Amino acid sequence: MAVETPEATTDLLGQRVELDVSGMTCAACANRIERKLNKLDGVRATVNYATERAVVMGVSADRSAEVVDAVRAAGYDARPVSEEGAADGYSDRVKMLRNRLIVAALLTIPLGDAAIVLALTPQLRFPGWQWALIVTAIPVVFWCAWPFHRAAWRNLRHGGTSMDTLVSLGVLAAFFWSVVATLLGSSGESSFWFGYGTTPEGADALYLEAAAAVTTFLLAGRYVEARSKRSARGVLTAIGRLAPSSVRVLRDGVEHTIPIGELRVGERFVVRPGERVATDGTVQAGSSSIDTSAMTGEAEPVEVSHGSRVLAGTTNLNGALVVEAEQIGAHTQLAQLAVLAEQAQARKASVQSLVDKVVAVFVPAVLGISLATLVVWLIAGGAPRSAFSAAMSVLIIACPCALGLATPTALLVGVGRGGQLGILIKGPDALEASGAIDTVVLDKTGTLTTGTMTLVAVTPSPGLDADGLLALAATVESHSEHPIGRAVVAGARDAGVEPGAAEDVQALPGFGLEGRALLADGARRHVVLGTADLLAERSVSVPVDALAAIEDAAASGQTAVLVAVDGVLAGHLVVADTIKDSAASAVNRLRGLGLRTVLLTGDRKLAAESVGRQVGVDEVVAEVLPTEKAGVIERLQDEGRRVAMVGDGINDAAALATANLGMAVVSGTDVALKSADIILVRRNLEVIPDAIQLSRRTLRTIRWNLVWAFGYNVAAIPLAASGHLNPLIAGLAMSLSSFFVVTNSMRLRRFKAGT
Repeated sequence: MAVETPEATTDLLGQRVELDVSGMTCAACANRIERKLNKLDGVRATVNYATERAVVMGVSADRSAEVVDAVRAAGYDARPVSEEGAADGYSDRVKMLRNRLIVAALLTIPLGDAAIVLALTPQLRFPGWQWALIVTAIPVVFWCAWPFHRAAWRNLRHGGTSMDTLVSLGVLAAFFWSVVATLLGSSGESSFWFGYGTTPEGADALYLEAAAAVTTFLLAGRYVEARSKRSARGVLTAIGRLAPSSVRVLRDGVEHTIPIGELRVGERFVVRPGERVATDGTVQAGSSSIDTSAMTGEAEPVEVSHGSRVLAGTTNLNGALVVEAEQIGAHTQLAQLAVLAEQAQARKASVQSLVDKVVAVFVPAVLGISLATLVVWLIAGGAPRSAFSAAMSVLIIACPCALGLATPTALLVGVGRGGQLGILIKGPDALEASGAIDTVVLDKTGTLTTGTMTLVAVTPSPGLDADGLLALAATVESHSEHPIGRAVVAGARDAGVEPGAAEDVQALPGFGLEGRALLADGARRHVVLGTADLLAERSVSVPVDALAAIEDAAASGQTAVLVAVDGVLAGHLVVADTIKDSAASAVNRLRGLGLRTVLLTGDRKLAAESVGRQVGVDEVVAEVLPTEKAGVIERLQDEGRRVAMVGDGINDAAALATANLGMAVVSGTDVALKSADIILVRRNLEVIPDAIQLSRRTLRTIRWNLVWAFGYNVAAIPLAASGHLNPLIAGLAMSLSSFFVVTNSMRLRRFKAGT
């Protein structure tokens, strides 16, 4: 069980400012902003590149302007969090990148084909062909590539470099060298093809396709990344929407509807049937059934009455309640779940950070090599044109096109294949995590089980008919909205037994219900369904074997309902949240992958252990509160385990975000899906091991792409620096490297489920 320390509580509920940060293009940007903010007096800041959000602790709202100014001083922009504004900002960025990508792709394809054909085939050239190509390239180089130029300039102003620096320099250098070479005319000298042979005269003037291809490929990567980040932070909005915006508060015995923000601790408020509980509190009057599935994930409602505690975000099913508010605002369990989920997401890492770390060293090194190449050639007596051509070749051949493609292309193909198999991978974080996990934690209700109560047994008393018992029970239960009642009615209809008419049906929250069944011959039967205590109160004798049946049902995670007709026990019904057919085989496959399986639930220990035995998990952790689920994940991580969490409820949101890999089933709530790294659409639970295997294979593909891309750059730079690789061929070689990366990624399309 996770216990919050006072310090942890302060972190959750203390003074804090949250900012939406714009302008970040890589993890290095987030680190730069974080360092800048942490220099402020009394500030502890965390900047999350994935969600583009900064959480600044130790400052009050009136210092938000100071914090925003610090971010702007680092070269970026920020504003206090506004969910609607943030959503609009993400949509605008995705739209901007999509538009630039479309224009770049439409111009790059004919530009690349024409540049290579005309450069290598002089007889096809027409007057002014170089200028036609230059004009075609202008929109790509200056408008489509503008995000890279802007980021490179910002980094330069603050003394830093990133992939944007090399991309911007490579694109601009390729373009302007093409313009200068066209103005000066052909050198008439030989240009090398990887150390031998020559290119036709005039070919050394054209490197436009390299500039356009780099821009298009990297814009595609940024577009995919932006779409992924747009959905990454939606968990906070989804959690917030669970809490009602208004509450019926009782003041001087009169109901007043007020905004939820005006409710105070100690005030009493009314919760009518069908409404959500506004805040954490204790029931002062009334009794009802509460649907806690949003917070605990349990299918069976909880019966509450005077003195029972209720949580914000849960739903009242029948009777009206008067509740005294105990925790409000950020202190509610629902609000703490939101903060826990955000803090857990802030600890996420991305496989793309590997590229950022490489580029952090690679970019300055390439710039230095390019400058050194120019200087060495000039000192050695080389012609200025040859010196600049060699330096230019270094920039172009080293331009990290393949590095930029390595992640997004494999991700695109992996995500596409996953979508065909009912597996939605939301981003690179899932791939990175999947490669190292050794433990899979499975939620019970709605994940391993259906999440819906089902009639599993009808046991009449000796001498009585099972169909007759079921008909009477279903007749009375047809007037109930309780999940057990719905299960009984559905079970009767499945058995071909149609409920009849009933009258005087009365729900007895916490005990059961009773009423009169009207038979076809006009007779009336008084039917009572519920617990042994209810039947004892109605003077119905319950034999020992019936009590034993109740205990046996509870021990196996089921619920037994006793049925009395006209004051005599007529038998009992058993309902249960049934295990999905594919659960056991899915768990077996996970164990076959060398993964330890853990069942984690807020349900009773006996029920959880029964399910655990049936599906074959290695460990069962039961009776865990929603806010404690993330603590269980952290405990496993503290033991050195890399954990994947599979869940579907609001109560799983923080645990999904805390886990190294979060996986949400499609039947899950909106917030659970947004907290997860992978969404499982296919109903068959074997989608879980399929998702892990696909993620691992995609991650391996990305790693091989990165190894090739980086190795290619390292091997090609010496050739370019020595003058044996002119800029045109450097661009062609770069395209071939990119082709290899794309082809390697396309192999993921052959992935098959169950392999």
